[in-house]
Amino acid sequence: MQKNFKPHPNSFKNTFCIFHEVLPEKIEGLKKQFESKAGSAYYYTEEGMYRVSNHWGRLANSKWRLIARDPETDSKTKIGFAKWSAFYPDNAEEKLYYIEADFDKNLANYQHKNNPEFDGKAVLRTSFETAKRLKQVRNLQQLTSWAKYFDYDDINDLRKQIITELIFTEKSLEEIKREI
Repeated sequence: MQKNFKPHPNSFKNTFCIFHEVLPEKIEGLKKQFESKAGSAYYYTEEGMYRVSNHWGRLANSKWRLIARDPETDSKTKIGFAKWSAFYPDNAEEKLYYIEADFDKNLANYQHKNNPEFDGKAVLRTSFETAKRLKQVRNLQQLTSWAKYFDYDDINDLRKQIITELIFTEKSLEEIKREI
């Protein structure tokens, strides 16, 4: 029988968290302890929280992301798990976020400075500054029209050079492009 563990109701306000997708058997036998107006179900344990939802990302006053299983499950409704230690504070004023890029998969995302993998090298920015810069990074990754103004041999090398500068410096995109 599951011990009834219940966190404080305000524990999740203004938080950033990354959940990892799990299979349905992980919540078998657990008691649903909360259901949101949007239909998300929450299961609390001593270790962390399971969330069953068909929507992830910005939620009211929090930023919760789901990392999908590989291979990804077919269902639109996903079950995510996060340890309590993975919930980090979020606000609009502090420089809490940095960008990381996966050049092999041609992906980029933002991370919280409290992430244990943060090495202190990427520039920390506010959530607004991070979102703006992340949009620039993703445009560079997915579009090619910007590259017609450059003399280059390999667009992927050019992308990597510009994106790296966007992540690790305070230079604007225009400054970076001028310097190349």
